[in-house]
Amino acid sequence: MGGVLYNSSGLPTFTLTGFPGLENSQHWMSLLLGTLYIVSIVGNALILFTVKEEQSLHQPMYYFLSLLSVNDVGVSFSTLLTVLATFCFHLRKISFDSCMAQMFFIHFFSFVESGVLLVMSFDCYVAICNPLRYTIMLTDSRVVCIGFWAIIRSFCLIFPLPLLLKRLPFCKANVLSHAYCLHPDLIHLPCGDITINNIFGLIIVMFTFGLDAALILFSYVLILRSVLAIASREEWLKTLNTCVSHLCAVLIFYVPKIGVSMAARYGRHAPRLVHTVMSLIFLFVPPMLNPVIYSIKTKQIRWRLGRMLGGTKF
Repeated sequence: MGGVLYNSSGLPTFTLTGFPGLENSQHWMSLLLGTLYIVSIVGNALILFTVKEEQSLHQPMYYFLSLLSVNDVGVSFSTLLTVLATFCFHLRKISFDSCMAQMFFIHFFSFVESGVLLVMSFDCYVAICNPLRYTIMLTDSRVVCIGFWAIIRSFCLIFPLPLLLKRLPFCKANVLSHAYCLHPDLIHLPCGDITINNIFGLIIVMFTFGLDAALILFSYVLILRSVLAIASREEWLKTLNTCVSHLCAVLIFYVPKIGVSMAARYGRHAPRLVHTVMSLIFLFVPPMLNPVIYSIKTKQIRWRLGRMLGGTKF
């Protein structure tokens, strides 16, 4: 029990960590991470402003893109304070309640992003496979309902996680592997039986990331089958090009997620630095690259950003 740290409420205090083995380079890492935060927040803010101001972008596809940008900003802000505190100010202690709140928001935004990517794949499917019914099937009211579905689903699935952790006794050193709180990291710290936590965590991952990824793959199979039926090669390339941005967003979200999950389950003997870097890629890369991808691949966004930047043409 000597390694336990408790606050005034009797709950444990956790210790955040930076990059193991790179303690002498923390100031360079803080500069790099700060740059990534700025790119992510500014990039997604520009996407939101562009969609709001450009009338031609007032369509379901770009409403979903706006929700994705809001979610990416949420991901960035959910880790911002503790990452800056750890790397810039060397403040490594975090209270139990603060850690639970941060864990909730990190996983909440991750689950919302998975749901948004799923509905964006449905948008691509309808636009390509059933274009005549696009405006009928994806009305503004339905877009709002779909957005609320992604948010409510994530909230209901993540809400039990802090409660399940709070019931467990913590009697170890309570040192986390990252500069933020993640559920796979936290469930290794309690001394009690974590079977329920493990089972519940596996279930919600299967019924969100697993199911969403399977449905996205299925939608692309249907899209590809419809596109290949087009006689002209130029036409089906042009049609497929409309989904390139979404496909890139799916890959940069799910590939790091799969990597983090595989490392957590099968790479326990790998150096801690490997786990830290992979989790950073999962949390930092999608929010940073999503606005870049959509800015490059969407003509209307490029045009509007060009006007904002003084008439520059992209």
